[in-house]
Amino acid sequence: MQVSCHGYELKLRDPFTISRGTTTIQPTMIVRLEHEGLVGLGEATTNDFYGATLANMRAALDSVSATLRDYRLENPAELWRELDSVLSKNRFAQCALDCAAWDLFAQMNQMPLWKLWGLNPEDGYPPTCYTIGIDTADVMLRKMNAMPDWPIYKIKLDSTGGLDIVRTLRRATSSVFRVDANCSWTADQVLPRAEELAKLNVELIEQPLPTDCYTEMRPLKGRSPLPLMADESCQVESDVDRCIEAFDAINVKLVKCGGLTPARRMIARAKQNGLKVMVGCMTESSVGIAAGAHLLPLLDYADLDGALLLAEDIASGLSWDHGKWLPSTAPGLGIKLTVGL
Repeated sequence: MQVSCHGYELKLRDPFTISRGTTTIQPTMIVRLEHEGLVGLGEATTNDFYGATLANMRAALDSVSATLRDYRLENPAELWRELDSVLSKNRFAQCALDCAAWDLFAQMNQMPLWKLWGLNPEDGYPPTCYTIGIDTADVMLRKMNAMPDWPIYKIKLDSTGGLDIVRTLRRATSSVFRVDANCSWTADQVLPRAEELAKLNVELIEQPLPTDCYTEMRPLKGRSPLPLMADESCQVESDVDRCIEAFDAINVKLVKCGGLTPARRMIARAKQNGLKVMVGCMTESSVGIAAGAHLLPLLDYADLDGALLLAEDIASGLSWDHGKWLPSTAPGLGIKLTVGL
């Protein structure tokens, strides 16, 4: 197999702000894994918070290119295991390669990846939310109205709590709300804010406290009127066990954990221990989002709107109907790049 990496700049439709800052252009890396005329695609965005850059992702994949050249792909999960000692230092690069390997492997077997895994989307799966980044109330309302009648909106909040903004948005729609504080609250703020948000028909609160907050979160679980979900506190497989007593749910992101292979294990481990599971995203194009979408039949919640936030996508083949995934019947992930290499 031949592996190659290609960088792109994804322009967002609107500036996207969370508690840590604002993004207008999202650099991303597309990985191509080629074998006998077939091409598997994977993606990982850059991210300052997690230290992922185009340069260090390329370097990580360059370090395994010789191994891949002579590798016979019979099980992508086994490939992930064999390369983990090297790629564990760069989970974002590991994710892009793992997703490309699953895309390629399903194409080699001439079936969609969800079918290869024995999943049946007709059994039901959750819709994706649409995320509204932090801004003034009128701008956030405009962004919400640009995607009218969406079943679920995720509202980004900061240290101020944003209750007045949530109230403003609630007056404009009866859709489900989720809120995401991205580590910006303190422990004594969680329960009072949760009580007010519950009155506004908010479904859950995502990552209220900083990343290493397990001790502070444990007394809040069970007392909060709203479920508490880990995101930054649940990055890799070993974090799932640390979240069991501290959170009600976890958000699994492929780039953080290293791809589809560990994500499937994390989902199984969480559900075995009574946690609900969401798969999230990092404003990827349809390449990265399509990989996450194939996990939807396993999930309770979904946050896979990354490509919907872009001014222009760089791939085709991923389709939504007001938040509901329309599974592709094409082999693999069912996506194609629409830009040149």
